[in-house]
Amino acid sequence: MTAAIAGVLFVTFLGGPIAAQQPPAEPQEEFLPIDQLPPAEQLPAAPLLVTAYAFAWVVVFFYVWTVWRRLGRVEAEMRVLEKRQMHRGDGPSGVNRTGVR
Repeated sequence: MTAAIAGVLFVTFLGGPIAAQQPPAEPQEEFLPIDQLPPAEQLPAAPLLVTAYAFAWVVVFFYVWTVWRRLGRVEAEMRVLEKRQMHRGDGPSGVNRTGVR
């Protein structure tokens, strides 16, 4: 049963890309600069790739910035709570030192 599932998954995930590959074109004999290649063989997706990576990095930096701000707020709230606890007479560990609560 598991072998059948593994076979189906293999064909599903790897069979399509393998079947979609184009046969290799005639081998290139010499080096050609990219501006001398025909338009079909140039990299038209390069600007899209750079844009995608830039967008991903902007999202990562925005996420880190928001986490940093939220952490700062939590630390400020903890300092306020610690001061409030000190004014009540409790120690920093939350144990009432007078024995009466």
